[in-house]
Amino acid sequence: MKEIRPIAFFRSPLTSKFGIPRQSGLADNLVGKIVFEPQYQREEALRGLEDFDYLWLIWGFSGNKTTDDSKLTVRPPRLGGNVRLGVFATRSPFRPNGLGLSSVRIKRIMEGVIEVVGADLMDGTPIYDIKPYISYVDSHPEARSGFTDKKEWQQLSVVIADEYSKLFSEEELAALKEVLSQDPRPQYQHDTARVYGMPFGGKDVKFRVEGDVLEVVGVDY
Repeated sequence: MKEIRPIAFFRSPLTSKFGIPRQSGLADNLVGKIVFEPQYQREEALRGLEDFDYLWLIWGFSGNKTTDDSKLTVRPPRLGGNVRLGVFATRSPFRPNGLGLSSVRIKRIMEGVIEVVGADLMDGTPIYDIKPYISYVDSHPEARSGFTDKKEWQQLSVVIADEYSKLFSEEELAALKEVLSQDPRPQYQHDTARVYGMPFGGKDVKFRVEGDVLEVVGVDY
């Protein structure tokens, strides 16, 4: 088999794993860019893509440390980190081949760049392939979804004072609120006094959580 190499890299305001949405499509205001490598920055490579609304991205978990291939079970955060399931029954980033699959919405197609929304990729993530999303074969709304059907994800209410919200553009602020509402904290941490820091758009957003309310308490440059 031919060695696979990145065809593009992803650009996002999220520059660390902390804060990345747990699935694609959860933050519909989060804008990112697929920036193609020079040899693929040609009009013919994307010809016809303007007739599609969504893409599949095949990408690599570049932010992970080397994983132990002998460990075939993982602890999904959605189950509180206390239950082990087979790695192939989850979307855990700790996988034998370290590949991710995401569905994103196309916002704009430019020369050598596709602007998309709803991605769950960190800035700098290598992308190995893209494919158009085809609804009549890719959509299965009646399908069972395993443990995710039984454990609903609870979103948080996000409070950002004017002194902090004015530091972001309207688009950035909408995306930031969506990302924070997904509760970026590890599922085992519930210390209401603890202040967390999340890099976003070149700033360090400080927040704490009490109950179902997340409050931004500072923004550092």
